Amino acid sequence: MKKEKWVEDKKNEVLPYQYFHAVFTLPDNLNPIIYRNKKITYKLLFDKVKETLISVSEEEKYFGARVGFFGILHTWGQKLNFHPHIHCVIPGGGYCEKKERWKGCPPDYLLPIKVLSKRFRSLFLCGLKELYKSNHLYLKNSKYKDKKEFQKLIDHLFNIDWIVYLKESFNNPDSVIKYLSSYTHRIAISNHRILDVKDRVVTFLYKDYGDGNKKKIMKMDVMEFISRFLMHIIPYRFVRIRYYGLLSLRNKKKTLEECYAFYDLEYEKKEKRKWQEIYKDITGNEIGKCPKCKTGIMIEIKTIERTKCRSGP
Repeated sequence: MKKEKWVEDKKNEVLPYQYFHAVFTLPDNLNPIIYRNKKITYKLLFDKVKETLISVSEEEKYFGARVGFFGILHTWGQKLNFHPHIHCVIPGGGYCEKKERWKGCPPDYLLPIKVLSKRFRSLFLCGLKELYKSNHLYLKNSKYKDKKEFQKLIDHLFNIDWIVYLKESFNNPDSVIKYLSSYTHRIAISNHRILDVKDRVVTFLYKDYGDGNKKKIMKMDVMEFISRFLMHIIPYRFVRIRYYGLLSLRNKKKTLEECYAFYDLEYEKKEKRKWQEIYKDITGNEIGKCPKCKTGIMIEIKTIERTKCRSGP
């Protein structure tokens, strides 16, 4: 396509300032398998969510463009129960290779939920069966070690509807940043939800999604509370925030430059900043300022080496 045609098309384009929130949830029946095989099944979950969104969006009858998104792994529910799911933030559009231009989606609609649900169910279960056949799943002391029981579970899961949520939740980039700042790096329960710890009983708040999101109080034995909290520890060095499609780390630099060129915008490369400068911008505090006089800047003159000693028994 000629550059003149690109410019002509751009006059009628609407920049993608609508964003969608998607959630892909695994059925509770899979919890005994997922909990025993966290690292490999979490990776499978990420891979199949990516494959689902990209494959459905690229089909001409559904959207016909390649989207970009990032996913965040969560493993908990409001009651600290084991509930693996992935939250995705998706811009309202994608790049159409056939027409060589950005394609925006209609207002309040991106992809069909039923198609996403069935595609995700099929891809994940087929991937899980491959892991089972190649003996990559640890199923000791589980009934699913028996092939017949495992196949019964697969057959049952193929016959039920899987929950996929997709809705426009962000109207501008600022709302996306607000979502990121308050949601991405949370743990299973934050301190403000814990009301009391007394006589080996923990009292905390939770939202009852089945009752209009009403806030309710739950009491739990302290050992049960600790046990549930520990269920949500992520495997060592596992990355729980990942970027895919146009936003993937491998493609982001190239696609971002092409996007700027397409819209005749100047691409500015951001200079790397020191962490002290970023800290000052965010908190308003200067990390090197003298705590005594409050005016002078402290300078590093020597690094004290850590004493090497054996820890006590």
